[in-house]
Amino acid sequence: MAPSKVEDGVPQVSKHTGEQEPLISVSNNGTESKKLDPIRKAATPSAPLTAWDTPGEAAFDFRSDTITTPIASMLLAIQNSTLKDDVYHEDQTTKDFEGYIAQRTSHEDALFVMSGTMGNQLALRSHLTQIPHSVLCDYRAHILTAEAGGTASLSQALVSGAVPSNGIYLTLEDIQANVVLGDEIHGCPTKVISLENTLGGTIMPLDEVRKISVFAREHGIKLHMDGARLWNAVVEGAGSLEDYCRECDSVSLCFSKGLGAPIGSMLVGKKEFIHRARWVRKAIGGGLRQMGVLTSAAKVAVDENFGTDQYGANGKLQVSHAVAKKIAKIWTDLGGSLSKPTETNMVWLDLKKAGITNPAFAALGKKHSLKVLSGRLVVHYQISDEAVDALEVLMKEIISRKDTAPKEKTVGKVYYG
Repeated sequence: MAPSKVEDGVPQVSKHTGEQEPLISVSNNGTESKKLDPIRKAATPSAPLTAWDTPGEAAFDFRSDTITTPIASMLLAIQNSTLKDDVYHEDQTTKDFEGYIAQRTSHEDALFVMSGTMGNQLALRSHLTQIPHSVLCDYRAHILTAEAGGTASLSQALVSGAVPSNGIYLTLEDIQANVVLGDEIHGCPTKVISLENTLGGTIMPLDEVRKISVFAREHGIKLHMDGARLWNAVVEGAGSLEDYCRECDSVSLCFSKGLGAPIGSMLVGKKEFIHRARWVRKAIGGGLRQMGVLTSAAKVAVDENFGTDQYGANGKLQVSHAVAKKIAKIWTDLGGSLSKPTETNMVWLDLKKAGITNPAFAALGKKHSLKVLSGRLVVHYQISDEAVDALEVLMKEIISRKDTAPKEKTVGKVYYG
């Protein structure tokens, strides 16, 4: 939910969500309790807070959900975590969390990794064992556009990007039209199909994933899912976490985006696959010693911000989706256009039609004490009511000058996290 303001120690009701949140108590060594007052109040652009359990500048930051900040219950979990060496696979907090996520995703084993990029790259390197080989994915996929060419350098694999015929998500027909089968020596055979869900905030339907899964297995192709924001698809009712994950040979799940953990992702798959991925993780410097300080916080992120059931019914992501749809409606009611549908927590403003470039939009955002990167606005549970109000003012300014703004071109690619 959006952070509540605190006045005289009393949580105030959010006008955008209609909910309030009590001040948080934190146990000290399990015996003493104290209020974290007044750090629960929302930060202001002129006085951003940086203490635990406040979003600080994140409350006004629409660039990505990666900028969510840790909360007090994560600090308590860190205080109670084990401090053993995970390179020796001895840290109990980490092993318990890996087992927990494996169970929730209906997979045999799991491996905690430092980032979504690491999770994806370990998966591909572990699946791809003999060149020549290629990976088929959406042409906008993170593994193709935003992982520094890691699949080429680490796995020596060709990555082939397919364009969805429906303009939103890949279908089985798109896969069949682009897959390379057989051993014809001019081709580079497809050994992995990588799906991303959500991609740009839009959902790949479960039925489509199932169709692609059947096709992949029939042809001996591994199916990986970049599920960095799969949590959002699940919360929106597209299917359960288990339903999606069981269709794939491997899934990478991120904890540090909308779920708000400070660091980390999880890679899930069969035991043999995870054993190999652990080996590759070590080879690229991804093994950590006292990893419990990270996995303990990530466990809190899953249970509190996604929820404890398979559909995320008792978490906080639903609120960010509702606020995103509210923002989309504000923009379209003003006469603005969207370049993509708003299905989860992302709003895609068509800035070109509005007559403003990405750099100009970012500069205008700064004027209104907001951080924006481009027409992609990412809503997370720590976005404040004040930020939504400021964004509405910004939108009105853009629309009001639409016909008089100088016609500029955006030069250069925008990289999203």
